[in-house]
Amino acid sequence: MPRKSQGWITFQASAEERKILDDYCQRTQRSKTDILRELVRSLEQQPDAEATVSPAPFANDREAQEFLSVQRDFAISARNLLRGKIIAIAIDGVNAELTLAVAPGVELVAIITVSSVDRMQLALGKEVYAVVKSNSVMIAAIAP
Repeated sequence: MPRKSQGWITFQASAEERKILDDYCQRTQRSKTDILRELVRSLEQQPDAEATVSPAPFANDREAQEFLSVQRDFAISARNLLRGKIIAIAIDGVNAELTLAVAPGVELVAIITVSSVDRMQLALGKEVYAVVKSNSVMIAAIAP
């Protein structure tokens, strides 16, 4: 049995809380231990301050629900679905190079066809999803 003196912490979580943690771990490809350690480190040290910790990378619940809806609507096998904002589009012949901001200081570059850019009405500032499977990166957006 783990002991507090060994640094172990055990607690009981509801089925809903376990599902939230499991889903988040799957989305981010990180372990529960990593997520919980990050959460603990992010807690404010001031006893009078209210902690407002949100483990999900979404600004609000609407964005989180949209992300889950997109995952259901796509019905794809790729597990890595990264939400980002288009910050650059460089067109060269039939291809377009899209640069997405997927996290603060983290950019992802994908090359897709110009016809896909036109069909999906992609533009600077548009929120899209990068679908990463093996060595391929595709761009997905809610249909216009």
